[in-house]
Amino acid sequence: MAESSAKSGSKNRRTPATRLLLRYGGIAVAVGVVLSSCIYASESFERFLIRDPRFFLPGPADYGLESPNLELHGLKYASRQQILRLFEPDYGRSLYLFPLATRRKALLGVRWVHEASIARIWPDRLVVQIWERKPVAFIKLPAESMVRWALIDDEGVILDPPPKASFQLPVLAGVMGGENQEKRGVRVRRMQRLMKELGPLADNVSEVDATDLDDLKITEQAGGVVVSLMLGDRNFSSRLRNFLDHYSDIHRKMPQATSFDLRLDDRITGLEASRDAR
Repeated sequence: MAESSAKSGSKNRRTPATRLLLRYGGIAVAVGVVLSSCIYASESFERFLIRDPRFFLPGPADYGLESPNLELHGLKYASRQQILRLFEPDYGRSLYLFPLATRRKALLGVRWVHEASIARIWPDRLVVQIWERKPVAFIKLPAESMVRWALIDDEGVILDPPPKASFQLPVLAGVMGGENQEKRGVRVRRMQRLMKELGPLADNVSEVDATDLDDLKITEQAGGVVVSLMLGDRNFSSRLRNFLDHYSDIHRKMPQATSFDLRLDDRITGLEASRDAR
C-alpha cells in the first residue's frame, strides 16, 4: 500500500512538467506548420510572378519601333538608341526578374547621363528618368594632325557635341584629354570660380586658359580689340575692372599691345609692345 501511494505521488509530481513539455511541443509544431505554409506560399507566388505572361515586359511591335511599355524621360542629348539597347534583354521576361541595379549602372555609363532612376510599374511597365550632364565650356583636344572640339561639364567629364545643338559657352584652354577626370574637374572649377567672380564682366570673356592653376589667363574683348590678360589666382574682378577703366589710355600709348599682365594690383604691364611700359 505504501509503495503504491509513493508511485502515485511521483506520477502526480511529473504531470505539470509533462504538460508543459507537451504544450511547448505543440506550439513548436504549430509554428513549423505556419512557417512551412508561408514558405510554400511565397515560393508559389514567386513562381506566379515569374511565369505569368501578364508580368512580361512587352517588346516592340515591329523592328525599328519602341516598346510602348518602356518610358524614357529627360532625354535631350544622350543617345536614345543606345539607352534602348540596354533593355533589349528584358523584353519578354517577367518584370520580377528585371535587374534594377545592373541596368541603372549601365545607364550611368552612357555619355551625357549624369543620374538615372528606374521604376517598375506593375504589372508590365518600366519608367526611366534621366538627368543629363550640363556642359560649362568648350575644349579643344588634339586629334592626330587636327584639333577636335568637345564639351566638358563641372566634374571634368568630356562630352561629344550633339548634332544641331547650340551652346553659348566660353572656351577652356589647358585641358588635356590624357588627364584624369579629377584633374580636369579642378581646371573647370577654377574657370567657374573666375567667371563667377567676374559677374557681368564675364560676358565678353571668350576663353579662359587654366593651364597654370595659379595664373589664369582670359581672352577678352576690349574696345573692339581682342586682348589676352594674365589675372593670376585672385582679385579677378578688380584687376579686370581696373584694366577696362584704363584701357583707352593704355591703347593710345601702346596701340600694338594685345597681351597684358594684371597680376600686380597696382600696375598693368603691356607684354607685346614693351615689357617696360606701365
